[in-house]
Amino acid sequence: MQQADLAVLVNAAQQLESSSLATSISHTIGMPIETAMAVLPGHWSNIVSRITRKALEKALNAALYSLKKKPVKPKNKTHKLLVCISGAIGGSFGITALAVELPLSATLMLRSIADIARSYDEDLTTLESKMACLTVFALSGGGMAKVSSSSEAADTSYYAVRSFLTKALGDTTNHIAVHGLSKEGAPLMVKFINAVAVRFSIPVSEKVAAQSLPVVGALGGVSVNWLFIEHYQKMAKAHFSIRSLERKYGDKTVEGLYQDIVKYNNKQNTKEWELNKSYASNSTI
Repeated sequence: MQQADLAVLVNAAQQLESSSLATSISHTIGMPIETAMAVLPGHWSNIVSRITRKALEKALNAALYSLKKKPVKPKNKTHKLLVCISGAIGGSFGITALAVELPLSATLMLRSIADIARSYDEDLTTLESKMACLTVFALSGGGMAKVSSSSEAADTSYYAVRSFLTKALGDTTNHIAVHGLSKEGAPLMVKFINAVAVRFSIPVSEKVAAQSLPVVGALGGVSVNWLFIEHYQKMAKAHFSIRSLERKYGDKTVEGLYQDIVKYNNKQNTKEWELNKSYASNSTI
């Protein structure tokens, strides 16, 4: 792999494995996200899951199928602004506004993701690229930032997420490619959306919990939604840069190098943690 492309892959791996939306939200609201989520009623997890699935279905119809094939410069700032406006609604009315706010913000975010995809020469008239856009919602990040065993790290890896979606679909991709999104294909696309929603509902729950705090309000809702779309724009850029490299060098080559990068960074993080621990144990006050 050429040095410039390897640098792109390293940067993408760092974004996909280190960026943590939960951490960013915690810093914004001034408390651990777990504390905010404890405020939500227990039954809200099921409600969030249901609304998330419906929001992704609406976003798919409203955002992807209206896009043209011609690549354009992504309007990231415009999409951020619009999502922040919808976040003000969520911050003002809390969890009761989720059914209205989430489909709107998800549509705007998916439109932004699709813009980014086109900038990496993705053909959005193909089913594969449309599914790749939806895949971004399943990328929560944060794997590389944790000091853990290799098996635990693999569970949060970018390629682990892609593998999870592939396994969840089974033969769905091939089936839709043959039959299209007609009566035969549509139910299978719903299956893919459901698989993505399983992972996307977790950060959505964190977002709802943060926006539901009385101290957050409309202004805090704007900030949380800004972090929300900014995170998925970063995930999209990294995701589609990797897909671009896969088209150039082949899936196996890129995945192998990616895994080597992740292992190297995990080793570096482990060494740093061990050094800090050793220093702390030997220090005296």
